[in-house]
Formats: sequence, C-alpha cells, structure tokens
Amino acid sequence: MTQQRIKPASAILSLFLAAFWLFSWAVAASAADRSRVAMFLEVTGFDVALDSIALSAGSAPQMLGLEAQDFGQQWTRMSEQVFDRSKMREQALDILEETLDDKALEHAQAFYASALGQRLVAAENAAHKVEDDEVKQLAGQRIISDLVRAGSDRIALFQRMNAAIDAADAGVRAVQQIQFRFIMAASAAGVIDLQLDADGLRAWQDQQAASLRMNLKASAIATSAYTYQGFSDEEVLSYVRALETPLMQEVYELLNAVQYEITADRYEQLAYRMKELGQSEDI
Repeated sequence: MTQQRIKPASAILSLFLAAFWLFSWAVAASAADRSRVAMFLEVTGFDVALDSIALSAGSAPQMLGLEAQDFGQQWTRMSEQVFDRSKMREQALDILEETLDDKALEHAQAFYASALGQRLVAAENAAHKVEDDEVKQLAGQRIISDLVRAGSDRIALFQRMNAAIDAADAGVRAVQQIQFRFIMAASAAGVIDLQLDADGLRAWQDQQAASLRMNLKASAIATSAYTYQGFSDEEVLSYVRALETPLMQEVYELLNAVQYEITADRYEQLAYRMKELGQSEDI
C-alpha cells in the first residue's frame, strides 16, 4: 500500500474534457423503446461520446499521484476490460430506455439528423476520438488567440454554447463526485493510503472548486474552438439556438447524468481492479 498525495483538481481536467455533459438526473414521462434509443445514440453521436470515456483510463492513476506504468504491463489489458465499450453502451441503453422521454428524443434526433446536425456530429465524433487531449487544447487555444486578435464574436458564441450545455452549472459538482468516488474506492481497496477521511476530502475539493470551475470553462471553450473550426459563425449560432431550446436542454441534462454516472461507476471498478495488479517492482 502506498501513501500518496492526491492531485489538485486541475490535474484531472483532461480526464473529463469529453464531458460536455452535466451531473443531474431527469425522469421521463414516457420512456422510449430500446431500439429507438440505440438509433438515437448513433444519430446524436452519444455512442462515440460514451466510448471516449475509455480514453481517460491511461491518465486515471495520475488522480492518485501514480502513473499507469507503476502497475506493470497488465495495465492496458485490465483497463480495457473495465472500460469495455460495449458494456458501457449497454449500461447507457438500460438507463435511457427507462428515462428518455419520446418527445425529447424526437426533438433532439430531428436536429441531429439534419444536414447541419450530421456535420456537427461528425466533427464532435472526430474530436472525441483524438486520444491526446493536449493536442486539442493547444490547437483550440491557438484558434482562440486568432479570434481575439481578429475581434471575432465567435468566442461569445462558444460561451453561450457551453452555458446552454451546462445550464444547471453542475459540471464542477460532477467532476468532483467522480474524483471523490474514485479516490475513496482506491483507498478502500488499499491502492493508496489516503491521509484524509471523506469529510476532509470534500473540504479539500471545496478549496479547489473555484480554480476547477475556471479551468473547466477555459478548457470547454478551447475544445469548442477546435471541434467547430470548420463551421461558419452562422452555423455555430444555429447550433447554439438549438441547444438553448428547453427540450434540447432536457435531453442534455439526462445524457450528462448518464455519462457521468457511467464514468464514476467505471472509475470505481478501476480502483478495485488496480489492487489486483499491485505496483510494478521494476519501476
């Protein structure tokens, strides 16, 4: 068992930048059937967003002050088992089949099935599949710098976009909850010797919340700049207006909750499996 210092909140941002999704729950009045939900996931690109959860596995030990190589050559195989893409999609289908309202499904699917919607999904899917988040961040920051120099209004559109996606301002709480569950599971499994109890960890997170919020917002804007660089201002504005509609916000509220719950669940499972590997003696 190793005594470790947990990382500041800013060190875990790259684990969740695919997370354009919030941490709050919605209960549907009329749930959709499974086949329609499966089609919905494909049309909207949420299936690829779920797959992207697995890309964070290699960085997960950093949250504990460790590195993936500390666990030897079996790390990749074990993390692929925990973050099994087909299982994560099935888990999402199980939840959405019971909670996704037909009216909300049809509203979101109609937009994303449009010509603009499908181009947006293609761009978002491509961004999700970039494994090195630093690449996206640096490219996005360069685009933002160019927009600032040009006096463009596009940054304001990205701010509106991210505000619409996180209408309940719950992103910080979601990231903190995932972090909390992962660290506590790692401590319970004996992977780390945590020098804080649950209340102490919550207090530490409260101290980090302001900087986490600021960094999440900056990172989200850079990711948006990277993802939507091939779209005109008019197209981005159309997307923002679509995201601001009440039904679309209802959909995102639910999808965010699903993504964060699956992420937290997989990280808890990862923590317990990390104990099976131990730490590599040749590092």
